[in-house]
Amino acid sequence: MDNSDLCFHFITPAHSLYAKECQLRWERLRRPLGYPPGAEKFDFEDDAVHLVATDCDDECVGCVLFIRQGERRGRLFQMAVSEHVEGHGLGRALVRTLEEHLRAQGIEHVFLHARCHVQGFYERLGYTPCSDVYEEVGIPHISMERRLRPEST
Repeated sequence: MDNSDLCFHFITPAHSLYAKECQLRWERLRRPLGYPPGAEKFDFEDDAVHLVATDCDDECVGCVLFIRQGERRGRLFQMAVSEHVEGHGLGRALVRTLEEHLRAQGIEHVFLHARCHVQGFYERLGYTPCSDVYEEVGIPHISMERRLRPEST
């Protein structure tokens, strides 16, 4: 699948695509770990930035979320891409689209908790490790961060 066939949407939990986003997050991030549906949700979802990618059938094929934690920083989380589009650059497009949006909002520092098996993906996007490996949701993670350059004027 070519990313040009996809549409990117910034949504809220009130949007009709939110249920599809949650389903994708559960299928890709929580179900493989044995968690029940609903375990993909956080108490602060109403305050988070939700970016979803949809295909021509309006199916959610990718998502990434961000929660501000301080005036100019915050955490990227719940990045997921449908298995059938994995490896085609959608994850990269999601992160770059989100970062562009965050820059426009004055965000300068993004951090995340990466599952160790995807550390290389984030390193290729300019994120650097900033912790030792630790366990989260029962699997190894590493904290990573990236400074965003200010928007060009």
